[in-house]
Amino acid sequence: MMPSEMAAERDDQSWIVSEPEAGARLDKWLAAPDRLGSRSRALRALQRGKVFVDGIEQTVGEAGRRLQAGECVRLWIGRPGSAARRYTARHKAGLHLLYEDQDLLVVNKPPGLLCVPLPLRPDAPSVLDMLEDHLRGDRQRRPLVVHRIDRDTSGVVLFAKSRDAQQELKAQLERREPERVYLALVHGDVQTSAGEWRDRVVWSAEELRLRAARPSDPDGSEAISRFRVLERLGRATLLEVSLVTGKRNQIRLQASLRGHPLLGETMYLGRRRPPSIAAPRQALHALRLGFAHPRGGRPMRFEAPLSADLTALLDRLRRGPTDG
Repeated sequence: MMPSEMAAERDDQSWIVSEPEAGARLDKWLAAPDRLGSRSRALRALQRGKVFVDGIEQTVGEAGRRLQAGECVRLWIGRPGSAARRYTARHKAGLHLLYEDQDLLVVNKPPGLLCVPLPLRPDAPSVLDMLEDHLRGDRQRRPLVVHRIDRDTSGVVLFAKSRDAQQELKAQLERREPERVYLALVHGDVQTSAGEWRDRVVWSAEELRLRAARPSDPDGSEAISRFRVLERLGRATLLEVSLVTGKRNQIRLQASLRGHPLLGETMYLGRRRPPSIAAPRQALHALRLGFAHPRGGRPMRFEAPLSADLTALLDRLRRGPTDG
């Protein structure tokens, strides 16, 4: 073992992320020569539960998290290994925390899991249930919903730990301040490389779905999304979609209104159903979320890597035409 490697194994160390370093992946940042010296040692430290950011343990699942300026990264070599086993069990239970502090919980939600329990499905598991279990024993904190994504949509979801934090974050959403970016695989070749979708929509309580508002609908409101084409795949297109407004099912409806419903879509298909392309679910992923921290306003930004099922679908589309 080299002397620098021995020193890294022996000492506890802490660093503050500088402005130029903001946005770097945690594992690559740790792998710098003046820190751990290699990515393999960085991943080993994450596996052993030895890495903390602002006091919160980071696991291998957080290796790709983007660091924020001002965050404190600690390498705690002397920490007992039992804690790492507890956090591994948490991940095996399906709860993937991207970030946690005294005010926030940021989750990478897998597809097929509800954000919150539904009255018609009270026994179905949800992220909220898992977070309540995660915070069991903390009498002063409980998870509170800030925003939601659909059960079959994967990616970043934000919860608060106090009413004050929840109200401040919801106020940011009402002011259309947060950055909310999705990846969407849609049917067809989207000809315009970038643009804006702007529609008047209304939620139908009878149909339990969003629809384009009629001129006579008094409850119609504006839905705005911005998109850009990332990749054309023959019969499908990979889009990056940024929400300006945040209506329920907004991207699903707006894509369909333009003749490009999501792959795997079952509700918003339009009058002309597209040719079949097999997909495990609606091909929508909440990639990135940016907002101001409710305590002090520090910029926060989180990304969730594309889920395994959509990665496999994307790879299959890149290989060429398929009938499903």
